[in-house]
Amino acid sequence: MSLSIILEVLTISNKELAINEAIKFKEVRVIGEDGTQLGIMSTEQAIKIAYERDLDLVNISPNATPPVCKIMNYGKYRFEQSKKEKEVRKNQKIIEVKEIRLGLGIDVHDFETKGNQAIKFLKSGNKVKVSIRFRGRELGHPEIGLDTMARFASYCEEFANVEKAAKMEGRNMLMFLAPKSAK
Repeated sequence: MSLSIILEVLTISNKELAINEAIKFKEVRVIGEDGTQLGIMSTEQAIKIAYERDLDLVNISPNATPPVCKIMNYGKYRFEQSKKEKEVRKNQKIIEVKEIRLGLGIDVHDFETKGNQAIKFLKSGNKVKVSIRFRGRELGHPEIGLDTMARFASYCEEFANVEKAAKMEGRNMLMFLAPKSAK
């Protein structure tokens, strides 16, 4: 076996497509490079036709009866597939969860600063986790925390929807805000 065939077989094993000599069936249904049916023939004959056209024989449907193979430029096909995958990954938006920590006795200016920071995160398409940590005797007044969370949600309501309402979890009160969908 030549080095190029070994490399082809190794590359193909990732995509589970057999090409040329790696196809082990006696008879296959062959489709031409332009999509026309060439009929059912022996694998050797199909490989010979592919080589005459300076292309590859690719097994595209091994579970069919008989298995279906297509004559194509496999290198070009793999290149186009990787290009499509790259394009899909490029268009994906990864949503991060940013955290804003508030205090129970937060003052007006600090509150506005944290609110503006949260709005900046929401505008860039990220979710925001708002948390208040209760210390010592503060734990006895969760209603103050709920009031602070409600004020924060109303401050950000133009840019955010409350995804998960304020709720105590241990010593922390958490609320999640999601950006409003652009209409």
